[in-house]
Amino acid sequence: MINYSIRSAPSTIEGTGVFAAAKIPRRRKIGEVTGEIISIRTARKRANGKSRICLIDLSNTHALDCTGGNALRLLNHSCRSNAFLRICRNRVEVYAKRAIKKGEEITVDYVESAHSGGMKCGCGHKECRDTI
Repeated sequence: MINYSIRSAPSTIEGTGVFAAAKIPRRRKIGEVTGEIISIRTARKRANGKSRICLIDLSNTHALDCTGGNALRLLNHSCRSNAFLRICRNRVEVYAKRAIKKGEEITVDYVESAHSGGMKCGCGHKECRDTI
Protein backbone atom coordinates (compact mmCIF):
# COMPACT_ATOMS: atom_id res chain seq x y z
CA MET A 1 0.00 0.00 0.00
CA ILE A 2 1.39 3.38 -1.03
CA ASN A 3 -0.40 6.55 0.12
CA TYR A 4 1.47 9.19 -1.91
CA SER A 5 2.47 9.31 -5.54
CA ILE A 6 6.04 8.08 -5.98
CA ARG A 7 8.22 7.00 -8.88
CA SER A 8 11.41 5.01 -9.21
CA ALA A 9 14.29 6.47 -11.19
CA PRO A 10 18.10 6.42 -11.34
CA SER A 11 19.63 7.74 -8.12
CA THR A 12 22.85 9.62 -7.48
CA ILE A 13 23.16 7.62 -4.24
CA GLU A 14 22.93 4.06 -5.60
CA GLY A 15 21.20 2.32 -8.49
CA THR A 16 17.48 3.06 -8.58
CA GLY A 17 15.82 5.16 -5.90
CA VAL A 18 12.33 6.26 -4.91
CA PHE A 19 11.27 9.85 -5.64
CA ALA A 20 8.25 11.88 -4.56
CA ALA A 21 5.96 12.50 -7.55
CA ALA A 22 4.06 15.06 -5.45
CA LYS A 23 4.76 16.99 -2.25
CA ILE A 24 4.60 14.79 0.86
CA PRO A 25 3.77 16.60 4.11
CA ARG A 26 5.84 16.13 7.27
CA ARG A 27 4.91 13.19 9.53
CA ARG A 28 2.66 11.53 6.92
CA LYS A 29 2.68 7.83 6.24
CA ILE A 30 4.09 7.39 2.74
CA GLY A 31 3.19 3.71 2.58
CA GLU A 32 4.22 0.18 3.53
CA VAL A 33 7.11 -1.85 2.18
CA THR A 34 5.76 -5.19 0.98
CA GLY A 35 7.40 -8.57 0.63
CA GLU A 36 7.68 -12.06 2.07
CA ILE A 37 8.01 -12.64 5.83
CA ILE A 38 10.77 -15.19 6.43
CA SER A 39 12.89 -16.44 9.32
CA ILE A 40 16.11 -14.60 10.20
CA ARG A 41 17.98 -17.80 9.38
CA THR A 42 16.48 -17.88 5.86
CA ALA A 43 17.20 -14.16 5.46
CA ARG A 44 20.88 -14.67 6.28
CA LYS A 45 21.10 -17.54 3.79
CA ARG A 46 19.50 -15.41 1.05
CA ALA A 47 21.85 -12.51 1.79
CA ASN A 48 25.01 -14.64 1.86
CA GLY A 49 27.36 -13.63 -0.94
CA LYS A 50 25.05 -11.01 -2.49
CA SER A 51 26.16 -7.42 -3.03
CA ARG A 52 22.58 -6.06 -2.98
CA ILE A 53 19.90 -7.25 -0.64
CA CYS A 54 16.34 -6.18 0.08
CA LEU A 55 15.87 -7.45 3.63
CA ILE A 56 14.49 -5.71 6.70
CA ASP A 57 14.75 -7.33 10.13
CA LEU A 58 11.34 -7.30 11.79
CA SER A 59 12.43 -8.93 15.06
CA ASN A 60 15.03 -11.33 16.41
CA THR A 61 13.25 -14.17 14.61
CA HIS A 62 11.73 -12.74 11.40
CA ALA A 63 12.65 -10.54 8.45
CA LEU A 64 10.89 -9.07 5.42
CA ASP A 65 12.36 -10.09 2.06
CA CYS A 66 11.34 -7.14 -0.13
CA THR A 67 12.93 -8.50 -3.31
CA GLY A 68 9.51 -9.04 -4.93
CA GLY A 69 7.81 -6.19 -3.05
CA ASN A 70 6.54 -2.79 -4.11
CA ALA A 71 8.60 0.24 -5.20
CA LEU A 72 9.38 1.21 -1.60
CA ARG A 73 11.89 -1.69 -1.56
CA LEU A 74 14.14 0.67 -3.57
CA LEU A 75 14.53 3.25 -0.77
CA ASN A 76 18.17 4.28 -0.56
CA HIS A 77 20.11 5.04 2.60
CA SER A 78 21.12 8.53 3.65
CA CYS A 79 22.88 9.55 6.84
CA ARG A 80 20.54 12.60 6.81
CA SER A 81 17.35 10.89 5.63
CA ASN A 82 14.01 12.60 5.03
CA ALA A 83 11.94 9.54 5.99
CA PHE A 84 12.04 6.71 8.52
CA LEU A 85 10.84 3.14 8.87
CA ARG A 86 8.44 2.03 11.60
CA ILE A 87 8.04 -1.68 12.24
CA CYS A 88 4.65 -2.56 13.66
CA ARG A 89 3.21 -6.10 13.82
CA ASN A 90 5.47 -7.44 11.04
CA ARG A 91 4.62 -4.48 8.81
CA VAL A 92 7.22 -1.95 7.66
CA GLU A 93 5.72 1.52 7.40
CA VAL A 94 7.50 4.51 5.82
CA TYR A 95 6.90 8.00 7.24
CA ALA A 96 8.14 11.44 6.19
CA LYS A 97 10.44 13.03 8.84
CA ARG A 98 9.95 16.40 7.22
CA ALA A 99 8.11 17.79 4.20
CA ILE A 100 9.46 16.15 1.05
CA LYS A 101 9.42 18.19 -2.17
CA LYS A 102 8.13 16.89 -5.47
CA GLY A 103 11.06 15.28 -7.31
CA GLU A 104 13.14 14.78 -4.15
CA GLU A 105 14.56 11.32 -3.47
CA ILE A 106 12.97 9.64 -0.44
CA THR A 107 15.67 8.17 1.80
CA VAL A 108 15.88 6.33 5.12
CA ASP A 109 18.76 5.71 7.50
CA TYR A 110 19.51 1.98 7.35
CA VAL A 111 21.39 2.40 10.67
CA GLU A 112 23.34 -0.81 9.98
CA SER A 113 23.81 -3.30 7.19
CA ALA A 114 23.50 -7.09 7.18
CA HIS A 115 26.70 -7.12 5.09
CA SER A 116 29.69 -8.43 6.99
CA GLY A 117 31.84 -5.45 7.92
CA GLY A 118 29.20 -2.97 6.78
CA MET A 119 28.83 -1.15 3.47
CA LYS A 120 30.32 2.05 2.10
CA CYS A 121 27.78 4.86 2.23
CA GLY A 122 27.17 6.83 -0.95
CA CYS A 123 24.71 9.43 0.34
CA GLY A 124 27.13 12.32 -0.25
CA HIS A 125 25.83 14.37 2.69
CA LYS A 126 28.38 16.61 4.41
CA GLU A 127 27.66 14.77 7.71
CA CYS A 128 28.01 11.30 6.12
CA ARG A 129 29.25 8.51 8.44
CA ASP A 130 31.02 6.86 5.43
CA THR A 131 29.70 3.38 6.29
CA ILE A 132 26.33 1.81 6.94
